Amino acid sequence: MSDSNDQAVENNTVSDDYLNKRQLKKGVAGWVLLASLGVSYVISGDFAGWNFGLERAGFGGMLLATIVMGLMYLCLILSLAEMSSSIPTAGGGYSFARRAMGPWGGFLTGTAILLEYAIAPAAIAIFIGGYVNELIGIDGPVVYAVFYCAFVGIHLWGAGEALRIMMGITILAVIAILVFALGMLPHFDINNLFDIPVQADVAGASVFLPEGYLGIWAALPFAMWLFLAVEGVPLAAEEATNPAKDMPRGIIASMLLLIVFAAVVLILVPGGAGAEAMKSHSAPLVGALQAVYGTDSFAAKFVNVVGLFGLIASFFSIIYAYSRQVFALSRAGYLPRFLSLSGERKVPVWALIVPGVIGFLLSLSGEGDLMITMAVFGATVSYALMSLSHILLRQKEPELARPYKTPGGTLTSGIALVLSLVALASTFVVSLQAALWSALFYAVMLTYFALYSRHRIVANAPEEEFDLISSAESELS
Repeated sequence: MSDSNDQAVENNTVSDDYLNKRQLKKGVAGWVLLASLGVSYVISGDFAGWNFGLERAGFGGMLLATIVMGLMYLCLILSLAEMSSSIPTAGGGYSFARRAMGPWGGFLTGTAILLEYAIAPAAIAIFIGGYVNELIGIDGPVVYAVFYCAFVGIHLWGAGEALRIMMGITILAVIAILVFALGMLPHFDINNLFDIPVQADVAGASVFLPEGYLGIWAALPFAMWLFLAVEGVPLAAEEATNPAKDMPRGIIASMLLLIVFAAVVLILVPGGAGAEAMKSHSAPLVGALQAVYGTDSFAAKFVNVVGLFGLIASFFSIIYAYSRQVFALSRAGYLPRFLSLSGERKVPVWALIVPGVIGFLLSLSGEGDLMITMAVFGATVSYALMSLSHILLRQKEPELARPYKTPGGTLTSGIALVLSLVALASTFVVSLQAALWSALFYAVMLTYFALYSRHRIVANAPEEEFDLISSAESELS
C-alpha cells in the first residue's frame, strides 16, 4: 500500500468483542465441497440465459465468444488459485486487491464483485420463474419471493448445512445435464447449428456468423454466463478445511467441469432443435428436448423438473457468495458495520438478508437479459482488477508464501486482464442502459466510500492486518 493510500484512509482499532461478533465457522469445506460450490455458482448458466447469445451472434459467433471467454476464465482461475492459497480470507478478490493496491483498490474490486453477486440472483430468480411456469403455470413476484425467503433461510440455518444441501442440489443439476446430453445426441444435426438467417447488410456476415463480426462482440456477455461467478470460490477461504491446498484444487476442478458442461449445451441445444428456435427460449434445454421428443415427453419433463435444480443451485450458492463479500467489506468498515454481525450459528445474518431484499426488488423488473448484462459489467471490472492484483503481487512481494503458483505466472494473469477489458467494453454494445445503471451503482458506492467509510476502516480486520503486517515487514527489511 502506497503512502498516498495510507493518508487517504483513517484506520480505527476495535475491541476483541467487535471481531468476536463477526466470526465464520471454520473447517466446514474441503476441496470437493469447494469444487461443487464453484459448479453451483455457475451451473444455472447452462440451463438459461446463455442462448440469448445465439440471437446476437448465431452459433458461430457464440462459439467463438465462448472460446474467448473460456480462456479468460481459465487464466483468471489459475491466478486466483495462487492468491487464494496465499491470502485465505473471506474477502476473496477484494482481499487480493487490498493487498496489492491498497484500500481504494480493495474497495473498487469489492464493489464490482458485490454488483455482480447482488444482481446475478435477481436474473436467476427470473429464469427460475420461467421454469416453474413451464411446470405449474405460476411465475412472477410470488415465485421470486418464495425462493428468496426459502434459500436465505437455509443459509441462516448454518454454513455447513447450507454447503452440503448445495452440493446435493448441484449433483441433481449435473444429472439433468447428463440426461439431456444422452437424449439429444441421437438427434444432433450439424445443419441445425446454422439455420439463423444471414444479415446480408452486416460486415462479415456468413452462415457461420449470421450477425457478422460485431455479433461475436455482442455475444461475449452471454458466453460469460456459462462461467460467471466461478471466481467466487475464494470467498469460502475462511471456512475451508485447509485453504492452502483446498482452494486451488477446488477452484481448478470446478472450472474444468464447467468447460465440459458449456461445450455440451452450446453444441447440443442448437444442434438438436435448431439455433433459430432456441435463440430466445426461456428454458433452452427443455425446449430442445420438447422439439425432438414432444411437449409431454418423459425426457423433457424430467429435465424441466430436475433442471430447475440447476437454477436453484446457482441461486442458492450466489446468495452464499454475496453474503461473504458483504461480510468481509463490512467487517473491515468499507460497508456499514452492522452488516457483518454473525449470530450464534456464525453466519452473517444481515449480509444475507439486506442484499436478498435488494435482489428481490430487482427481480420484479422481469428483465433477465438486462440483469445478466449488469452482473457481467460488475464481473468484468472485478476480473480486470483481480488479474492486475496478481501481476502487482508478483512484482511487489516476490517472497510471499505461495503454496500454489500460477502456471505461466503474470503472462497468464495478463491474458485474463486484457480479455476482461474486452468483455467489459462488450457490455456497452449489448446494452448501454445496463452499463449505465451499473456505472451509476458504482458511482454511488464510491461516493459513500470517499465521503464516509474511508474514515472508518477497521485496522484489525483480517484483510487490513495482512497489509499492516506486510508494511511493517517491508520497513524492517
